[in-house]
Amino acid sequence: MDIATPQDRGLDPERLGRITEWQDRYVAERKYPGSSVLIARGGDEVFFSATGHRNIEAGLPFERDTVVRIYSMTKPITSVALMMLAERGLFHLDRPVSDFIPEFSEMQALIPGAERIDQTEPCATPTLHQLVTHTSGLSYPFNPGVLSREMDEQDILFRPDQGPLDQMCRNAAALPLAFQPGSRWEYSIGIDIIGRVIEVVSGKTLGQFFDEEILGPLGMTETAFSVTEGTGDRFASLYTPLAGSAMALNEAKTGGNPLRLTDRAGKSPFESATMHSGGGGLVGTIDDYMRFAEMLRRGGEYDGGRLLSPKTLDFMMRNHLPGDIASMGPQSFAEQPMEGMGFGIGGSVVLDPGRVRCPGSVGDFSWGGMASTFFWVDRVMDLTAVFFTQLAPSSSYPARSELKALIHGAILS
Repeated sequence: MDIATPQDRGLDPERLGRITEWQDRYVAERKYPGSSVLIARGGDEVFFSATGHRNIEAGLPFERDTVVRIYSMTKPITSVALMMLAERGLFHLDRPVSDFIPEFSEMQALIPGAERIDQTEPCATPTLHQLVTHTSGLSYPFNPGVLSREMDEQDILFRPDQGPLDQMCRNAAALPLAFQPGSRWEYSIGIDIIGRVIEVVSGKTLGQFFDEEILGPLGMTETAFSVTEGTGDRFASLYTPLAGSAMALNEAKTGGNPLRLTDRAGKSPFESATMHSGGGGLVGTIDDYMRFAEMLRRGGEYDGGRLLSPKTLDFMMRNHLPGDIASMGPQSFAEQPMEGMGFGIGGSVVLDPGRVRCPGSVGDFSWGGMASTFFWVDRVMDLTAVFFTQLAPSSSYPARSELKALIHGAILS
């Protein structure tokens, strides 16, 4: 990626400087251990800033080549993989997932108002489209509700140390759905299940498919399901403001150290992952993820590596819900407003910036990760932004809306 001056791309450099001040304030207030921001406009880099620490205990700075857990920012990559196979005519999105994972046949769903996991009724098998748009009836252990509590008890989370993928998918299929497929929106393990579908269709592990078909062609050499050899001490530690588990959101308790170490470099399961989680398993650098995000902005191609056609990307980045997320009665963990926000294939889509209550363009495509990482692509403004830090959960602070406001405040033309 070439570097351009902010002025040449219609941005005010002094106003961009507010981003660094904002990052420094978050570090000084002990909200984030450190962070980095990378912004491109018109395909050229116009801003980069890094501050704070990747490892507080060792005093190591958060730098451009710091490797982080991107968690759910894996989901858009898995969604691209799905659409690459769909472009080859190997399936259509209305196929039931049971065609690929038989254990999802003869599904049951919890009845409305269920108080126990055995209060169920027959339901249709979720489709690939419902899985990838979070309307399948699946859930996450950290959501509220009967199914989520059972998932928590059975430890169905697709962590990096919970492989293999096929067995975890079978465990998930043995439980009822939270609701009839298509009737609601609930953030879920649906894209983890899609990861297994990709394995079945391609005949490769998800890691192999990513390496050969996405990460390799895009030059994302430091993104993988395990920290790559030769990374040294560049892998960041993970922190949380919660007194208990950073993932136990239903029992979240604050207090004490706002930057409590919860997963440290040198002893992290991400350094030798056994699970290829298409919903949250990748680690990587900010420059690597910018390559992926720029591929989305450019309509499926980056530096000669074409993954998808522009028409397929247009399709992915449209709203696939009948209205906004809020209109579909979500009862799940939220890290951004759901009013005025739709959902496409693997990421959210801005329908009305006013209702989202955050500056942006209609059609902005974005998603984030549990460790507070975030990216968005604004094809109206020809803008791509990636934000990295390592604090879980991502709902701790309103950093996403603040960063979007800072960047839009620097755009002059």
